[in-house]
Amino acid sequence: MPDLLLELRSEEIPARMQRKAAGDLRKMLTDSLVEAGLTYEAAREYWTPRRLTLDIRGLTARSKDINEEIKGPSTSAPEQAVQGFLRKAGLSSIAEAHVHSDPKKGDFYVAHISKPGRAAEQIIADLVPDIIRNFPWPKSMRWGPASAKPGSLRWVRPLQSILCTFGPETEEPVVVDFEIDGIRSGNITYGHRFHAPDAIMVRRFDDYVSKLEAAKVVLDADRRKEIILADARNLAFANGLDLVEDEGLLEEVSGLVEWPVVLMGEFEEAFLAIPAEVIRLTIRANQKCFVTRPQGVDDALSNRFILTANIEAKDGGKEIAHGNGKVVRARLSDALYFWTTDQGDLPDLAELEASAEKFGLDLKKPLDQRMARLDHLGVTFHAKLGTQGERVERIKRLAEELAPIVGADPALARRAAVLAKADLTTEVVGEFPELQGAMGRKYALLQGEHASVAAAAEEHYKPQGPSDRVSSDPVSITVALADKLDTLVGFWAIDEKPTGSKDPYALRRAALGVVRILVENDIRLALASIVGKASDLLSFFHDRLKVYLRDQGARHDLIDAVITPQSDDLLQIVRRVEALGSFLDTEDGKNLLAGTKRAANILAAEEKKKTAVAETVEPALFRADTEKSLFAAVNQAEKQAGEAIQNDDFSGALLALSVLREPVDSFFEHVLVNDEDQAVRANRLALLARIRAATGQVADFSRIAG
Repeated sequence: MPDLLLELRSEEIPARMQRKAAGDLRKMLTDSLVEAGLTYEAAREYWTPRRLTLDIRGLTARSKDINEEIKGPSTSAPEQAVQGFLRKAGLSSIAEAHVHSDPKKGDFYVAHISKPGRAAEQIIADLVPDIIRNFPWPKSMRWGPASAKPGSLRWVRPLQSILCTFGPETEEPVVVDFEIDGIRSGNITYGHRFHAPDAIMVRRFDDYVSKLEAAKVVLDADRRKEIILADARNLAFANGLDLVEDEGLLEEVSGLVEWPVVLMGEFEEAFLAIPAEVIRLTIRANQKCFVTRPQGVDDALSNRFILTANIEAKDGGKEIAHGNGKVVRARLSDALYFWTTDQGDLPDLAELEASAEKFGLDLKKPLDQRMARLDHLGVTFHAKLGTQGERVERIKRLAEELAPIVGADPALARRAAVLAKADLTTEVVGEFPELQGAMGRKYALLQGEHASVAAAAEEHYKPQGPSDRVSSDPVSITVALADKLDTLVGFWAIDEKPTGSKDPYALRRAALGVVRILVENDIRLALASIVGKASDLLSFFHDRLKVYLRDQGARHDLIDAVITPQSDDLLQIVRRVEALGSFLDTEDGKNLLAGTKRAANILAAEEKKKTAVAETVEPALFRADTEKSLFAAVNQAEKQAGEAIQNDDFSGALLALSVLREPVDSFFEHVLVNDEDQAVRANRLALLARIRAATGQVADFSRIAG
């Protein structure tokens, strides 16, 4: 079957857009081909800084002929229905329709539609220009004389050429001919703009890849990443260093070069006085370079960095490395200034005394000065939620309340909460916002704060996502909970809740952070006392907990069986789900589930019919020994399960309930619940209600599948 090769070559495509754009091209074209009646065996996209490429294998050469009947309205239908049928069937008048008869329904119109298949080349020639014109670039531009015309082509950067060939391996492929804004498709591409700028004639994908490689273009982005990473590791090792690996930077750099050439630059050792994070971010953000460290050393950097050029220079890259070094030195000089300035006194200390007194700050300490300034300047957190200073005051009060629950020293928790946001006004964080927290920790340690206070400055932001670690330090936990809970309660109070896919304040992430902190640190916290009247916020926590537990492999029905609208202890919910899952894996658990569900279903059905159910079970109305046995077992199980739950022993509670298995089975085997005697029936239904209540102490068994 034929294969299709498509390349759209342009000026530089921003690295951050390349992977998604190539995926969009594959999806848009393959979806359109299928919709047009073609099928294919495989499709893969490729990208470089100057081209998007699509390799589609096993594409059918022609779409199938279509013969179908579209049934219309009765011949006596009103004109409006007839016109709707004509539009649906694509007919110009009712004379083009046929009339069919039905013995029951009478005469009705039918459209006989016949569409001959089309050659794949024709379909491709129609689809690709439309895809190019409607391509979903985040940003695009017009260029050249044609840009003044209405509807002229827009592309991320000027589109320079289109390569499009089609055909089976056994034959010479053809050029799929089409034109868009003066650019005609062909079988020509171009290699590296400096090393091999001449035209290259291409037949199909295999020779396209090999000819590009010969022209200093590595088409496969993943292979470019492998080359860069391997060469960078080897170059670092050869110089007695280790590469500090960075997947995000590697992805970006692989999108900046078509022919990666790895080189090493250097800067003065004096700059190593700057924190490693600041050096790394400075070099990363400004020069897209990797940093290195001495072999076997994790907490220090070397004064060598690794860059990736897009050219094999005649001097071996010495001038390129030297030029990058000059820029890195200039940027590190700025960073050194920021770092030094942050450790000195602020010029407006006299104006900060009121804020210092409010928060118990020591204005002899740099980080305390920064917190005082944050409050003094009245930096807004949110228009409806006040300033950052007011927010810190709320976090401090909540941290003091939470500290005994978490097991943290209240004084350390209070101090950590006061300093947690102080680095927001530092010079380094102003330049590199992604270092907030990390710089707070460093500055806290420099001024002699307790290690837990310093750690909380960084760790109270965690966890940032599902893969981020959760702190185990009690002070960090306390401040993290206070910070996230204040955010959630505040935004709920002003009715700024997530809607659909929109969550501008990352409230889902904050709630999931609370879930993980509590569950992974075995902390019991009654959330109802904190969220107050915002019951839907408690429901929001339940939703996040469900997501968390499902990611851990828990059954959704067990989660639903355990959670009630009033459940505010997330750790207790988790323990109940774990115990219930283990219990239901046993034979006793499976049998008790079956019996309990039967009891609950009968009771629910009778309650729906408003059948009388006695308020209490009256032993005098028992007619069978199995009723007596079940009543005694329920009394025992309910009491023992309740005591176990009081001790948070949910496995013990389920073990106590397991004694119901045999008497429940025997009851249903020998007793008819819906007895003709109304009083007996009401009494037996009350006994079923006792079963439901006893098991309901742990979970709603009616919600469990099986």
